[in-house]
Amino acid sequence: MPFDRLTRAMDEWAAAHPEVAVEIQIGKGEYEPRHARWVRKLPLSEYQARVQTCGLFVAHCGMGSIISAIEAGKPILMLPRLAALGEHNNDHQLATAKHLGHRPGLHIAADAVDLHTRAAALLADSGGTPAPISRFADPAFTARIRAFIES
Repeated sequence: MPFDRLTRAMDEWAAAHPEVAVEIQIGKGEYEPRHARWVRKLPLSEYQARVQTCGLFVAHCGMGSIISAIEAGKPILMLPRLAALGEHNNDHQLATAKHLGHRPGLHIAADAVDLHTRAAALLADSGGTPAPISRFADPAFTARIRAFIES
């Protein structure tokens, strides 16, 4: 679903911070950024490569975005989609934000102003980058589980 509120907020941030390269995937949104590079949709491999090389990943509070950031060891700044604004069918992203927003590397913005403030602060803080995690469990761990199940 379109998320013009986030796209517009990041485009405004890009206008105020021309020294920072900002790239936005806008999907089916109507708002087309004027101050940041943008695409409608990136192929998955290119999306993953961009996450790997970014200094800060800004996204909605979707689990795919969260997992991408954690796997890449990148801090993620999230703005939850709101059903009342037609950005989603329900407010499950608020629940995601409430339950995951306190974890290292996961940051929640309350609104566009908060997003602007937090983006600048997070980019200035290189110590807040979480360690990447593997997509797969440790082979020794899965071997122990397999042995338990088979016994």
